[in-house]
Amino acid sequence: MEDQDHRVIARRMDLFHQQEEGQGMIFWHPRGFAVYQLIEGEIRRRMRAAGFAEVRTPQLLDRSLWEASGHWQKFSKEMFVFEVGADNDDGARQLALKPMSCPGHVQIFKSRLRSFRDLPLRLAEFGACMRNEPSGALLGLMRTRAFVQDDAHIFCLEEQVEEEVANFCRLLQAVYARFGFDDVAVGLSTRPAERAGEDAVWDRAEDMLAVAATAAGLKFVLQPGEGAFYGPKLEFVLRDRKGRSWQCGTIQVDLVLPERLDAVFAASDGSRRRPVMLHQAVLGSIERFMGVLLEHHAGKLPFWLAPDQVAVASIGPEQANDAEALVAELKAAGLRAVADVRQERLAKKVHDARQLGIPAFLAVGAQEVANGTAALRREEGGPLKIPREELVVHFEKEAAP
Repeated sequence: MEDQDHRVIARRMDLFHQQEEGQGMIFWHPRGFAVYQLIEGEIRRRMRAAGFAEVRTPQLLDRSLWEASGHWQKFSKEMFVFEVGADNDDGARQLALKPMSCPGHVQIFKSRLRSFRDLPLRLAEFGACMRNEPSGALLGLMRTRAFVQDDAHIFCLEEQVEEEVANFCRLLQAVYARFGFDDVAVGLSTRPAERAGEDAVWDRAEDMLAVAATAAGLKFVLQPGEGAFYGPKLEFVLRDRKGRSWQCGTIQVDLVLPERLDAVFAASDGSRRRPVMLHQAVLGSIERFMGVLLEHHAGKLPFWLAPDQVAVASIGPEQANDAEALVAELKAAGLRAVADVRQERLAKKVHDARQLGIPAFLAVGAQEVANGTAALRREEGGPLKIPREELVVHFEKEAAP
């Protein structure tokens, strides 16, 4: 139905908009960017706990790096490319906005000689990427030209792959449950027709990933020919409340880019060896994941994720100051609260809060002021009288991980 489309939900909730002058781009409004930052913050917290160090790599890189990695040969038509330097001593060069972060992470790995004792080295980035998608393929948050990936890469020994894949699976399941998804399918995508690397390299990579996935207890469906051009991957597919499937998380075993970009570490015997590179993303594109979330929850986001968690409304003009004082108390406790002291009927205030996706509604009238309470309304059920001194604890429990 049209009213379940994330773009319609976003207009109702005042989250973002798009316009002709920025095709495939998002103009985030304050409420929408609040949700965006909450999603990003949840991933950042969990990645840090999983041992990842956050990095930042350049947006614009020379064509030579993309050629060395193989991305130019595969994706050049989807990259935004610029001619620069024709009027200076460097001469003309071609630079491209990054469509993904993996070559940049290899450069960080290569910035000094790593020891086997440094492995696994886990790097994470909220990588701002640009891809020149056809205008006809653009669709709200689901397909954009500018997006951010929760991009992460692990440089490890072959014998560490199994544990790293298992760690990723646990991380991914915890994150998806937090966002309200409990139906997840897994596919194992193998070598595509167009690929980099010899068959023997692919044999090793596919065997490594299949063994690791089995050891992690995954039941996966084989997807021949669907792997990345540099390695096989596990794809995690969410099923939403409407029964639709969305491919979001992925982890890939890559033996090709370390070879192409000459990444090495010092082994225990002093020799130089190449690491296994694991590419992983829990959400994929944050923009796309947010679109899936909005449709999955029909705009009724979980309390911890709502842009505004509590609306506090005065029943009459005499209670306006009390409503605003309660909002100040809730904000001081770290809750996202807004006051509605308009001279409107209470039913109108409730309706407007519901339209904005605010999960908790507190009404403050003469009786509540006299008794030191607030009337909590949810979408389901009647009002519940709660002492004001208990409100913060009540909401903090609901927001807890």
